[in-house]
Amino acid sequence: MAPLDRNTIDRLRQDIHFSETLNGHTLVFHTTWGIFSPRAIDEGTRLLLEHLEIRENDRAIDLGCGYGPLGLTIAKSAPQGECLMVDKDFVAVEYANANAARNHIDNASAMLSDGLKHIDRQQKFTLAVTNLPAKTSNEHYYLFFQDIYEHLEPGGRIYVVVISGLRQFIKRAFIEVFGNHKKIKQSKNYTVAMATK
Repeated sequence: MAPLDRNTIDRLRQDIHFSETLNGHTLVFHTTWGIFSPRAIDEGTRLLLEHLEIRENDRAIDLGCGYGPLGLTIAKSAPQGECLMVDKDFVAVEYANANAARNHIDNASAMLSDGLKHIDRQQKFTLAVTNLPAKTSNEHYYLFFQDIYEHLEPGGRIYVVVISGLRQFIKRAFIEVFGNHKKIKQSKNYTVAMATK
């Protein structure tokens, strides 16, 4: 295969951009290659947003935020609240913050963190959301859920979307960590589940 010419390389380096209406809010996103689902909102994120209860004063955390579709939609839907977006990829964090500014959303911000590892232990949330990666260890999931549990206020909710093949594991893990589990929606490929502290 011949190497790509300079014009093609330069074009690939340019931001990808698109607009999308999520929960009634039209948002503009800039993304780049290497961030999850850079050309469109992925099916799992869309399913989660369709079945997510957002209260107008929620203090939310979006874990593994990517370029920000979940966190920015939550912030727009919670005008008296706020959303902290976190990702372990500094490029994703840069794009999420830029997309917050681009959409004039001042109650959302992104920071670099490995899960909740770099978040102040005293910081509490009423809502946690994540589009869980399919390829990680069970131990990693348990650490993740335990950290979320410790950061949720009493009555706080966690919503996750996972590939449907993981739904039974998520049910067991939620019952072990949170003491409860509710399957919200199952599609052919994805399942949305939630638990309450």
